[in-house]
Amino acid sequence: MKSFLNALTELRKYPSSIIATVIIAGLVIVSVYAVVAIPYNEAIRLWRGGEEVWYQNPRNAPPLWTNWFSSKKQPVSFKLDSANGDETVKTVTVNEKGNQEIIVTYTFDYTYDDFPQEMIFYFTSKYAEKTPFVSVMWITPDGRQIRIGDFGVPAKFTYRFSQDQKLVRRLGRVSPTQGLFADPASETPTVLKGSYQIIVDGLTFEPDSSFDGEFVLHGKLYGWAGTDHQRRDLVVPLLWGTPIALTFGMAASVGTGILTMIIAAVGVWYAGWVDELIQRITEINLVLPFLSILIMIGTFYSRSIWVILGATILLSIFTGEIKGYRAIFLQIKESTYIEAARAYGAGNGRMIFYYLIPRIIPLLIPSLVSAIPAFVFLEASLAVLGLGDPVLPTWGKIINDAETNNALYNGFYYWILEPAIPLMITGLAFAMLGFSLDRVFNPRLRGL
Repeated sequence: MKSFLNALTELRKYPSSIIATVIIAGLVIVSVYAVVAIPYNEAIRLWRGGEEVWYQNPRNAPPLWTNWFSSKKQPVSFKLDSANGDETVKTVTVNEKGNQEIIVTYTFDYTYDDFPQEMIFYFTSKYAEKTPFVSVMWITPDGRQIRIGDFGVPAKFTYRFSQDQKLVRRLGRVSPTQGLFADPASETPTVLKGSYQIIVDGLTFEPDSSFDGEFVLHGKLYGWAGTDHQRRDLVVPLLWGTPIALTFGMAASVGTGILTMIIAAVGVWYAGWVDELIQRITEINLVLPFLSILIMIGTFYSRSIWVILGATILLSIFTGEIKGYRAIFLQIKESTYIEAARAYGAGNGRMIFYYLIPRIIPLLIPSLVSAIPAFVFLEASLAVLGLGDPVLPTWGKIINDAETNNALYNGFYYWILEPAIPLMITGLAFAMLGFSLDRVFNPRLRGL
């Protein structure tokens, strides 16, 4: 313990280790926040829910902070729901026939320089036999009134502005997302900025009948991370990708390092056919195509991250590290204190775990930390190849979806850069910390 504390004190002398520690601590904090703020079941539901869960989001929308770096302000998505009173005024009156007239007024300011991606009304109603009937009117900032449509409202009804061909013809064969916001005084399509209103005038034919409408404007920007082709908020996989990447990398590194060290120590101590068998297995494993075997497992057996983790550890045990540890253990085995332990009758297990292995733990720690980035990138690489866990939201899965949907060709650079940057930062942090630990535990490197 004293030597370990001395090593930590020595570690503080290297700025790279301090920076790496801060980054790793930040990744751990993000991991804890992701697990607490978005529980596992909720994260899976959000990731696999698709458009049923994310219907309020635009498709392939960059993050809203991109507006900070552009002179042309793109529209940001928002919703107005009469059920929650979001920027809406709802009045109910009873006419002379005893029917209820419900008027809902939606008001919003549109100050962007471009037209929205889509506009949708989601209506819900309660009735026994006769469905409510509504008329929708659009009022522009300059006072023009444009009739959107008249239709009955069943229990659940979705009205998409762009799919209403009557409205398209009424606007002069122009898409409603452009025609409803265009400035009529401008020769080129230009957004008329100002306060807009949507008036939904509905009539119910039963005493307890009612309706509500949720107006969703899909802008071209959304949230702090943007959305993908299924309208999913990329914040979810970016946050949850952190604990998955760290868990996979650390578990694979620790499992591989410790098992490799134990197997090497067992082979050296027992020698004979045990050592020969371990060396032959190692030599066979060295020529096996590691990545190809993992691809075969993911393709023909299972893509579960636990199966891939287990296969990774098994294939990584018998590597060149065993021969390196074997050379060190052979020297330790000839030490005087080993002879003394043999003299007082120490058992084989005690000799291996109390006298051989502890001597090379200082060499093990830097290698464990340095190996983590390789396993993190391995998990991401398999996901990019389409062999990642289909259930879990990970950084590699984001890149795979982006590649499948031609993100670079369509200019959705955020879709690839957002998961790629934390991957690089994670690899850099553990690499810097591993190199600093190597200089602390290996005196020959301290002068570098």
